[in-house]
Amino acid sequence: MRTTTVTATLIQLTRLYFVNAYLVREDDGFTLVDTTLKGAGKDLIAAADGQIRRIALTHGHGDHVGAIDELRDALGPGVEYLMAEADARILAGEDPKTAGSWPKPRSRPDRFLAAGERVGSLEVVAAPGHTKGHVAFLDTRDRTLLCGDTFTTMGGVAVTAKKLQRFPLAAMATWDADVDRRSARELRALDPVRLAPGHGPVVEAPGDAMDRAIAKA
Repeated sequence: MRTTTVTATLIQLTRLYFVNAYLVREDDGFTLVDTTLKGAGKDLIAAADGQIRRIALTHGHGDHVGAIDELRDALGPGVEYLMAEADARILAGEDPKTAGSWPKPRSRPDRFLAAGERVGSLEVVAAPGHTKGHVAFLDTRDRTLLCGDTFTTMGGVAVTAKKLQRFPLAAMATWDADVDRRSARELRALDPVRLAPGHGPVVEAPGDAMDRAIAKA
């Protein structure tokens, strides 16, 4: 797993060259945003030096929730696990699967994320489209936007509503392209200072690139 220090409060963790999770530094340790793929648990814990205090997921696809059972087993119930209800219901087999890979983890969230709430320094932003319950996280300290799979940056910034792009895998897993485009516009309106996606490098001053991606989508 590749570890990239982006800022004093953000570390990007990349598995298999294109699947990202993030460690967001807080006063009490780290919030882990997404878990990459199954088998990554030990590496994620090591990258955080054992200081993961909570786990928050952007959505329920297998490349974001894949290591949740390993993390829960290793870290215990004192580390809170959070995600949106719509995706949690799909993972639990309570609602039909949409596009993309949906594993069957044993773990269930301790509670559901709601738009506008804070998870440490992160504000939860509803961003459905890629999945029904997809969320993004805006760091209120420096306006870093952890956008999950609403945007990707592999070969350039792109909205995952557009299937014909340089990195089509995430777009192929999108539930509703029209809703995804609307969420992309809403995330752009937040005017983030940097864009931290689920796939691809972090992009500084991403506004113009996000505008171009939305226009192409």
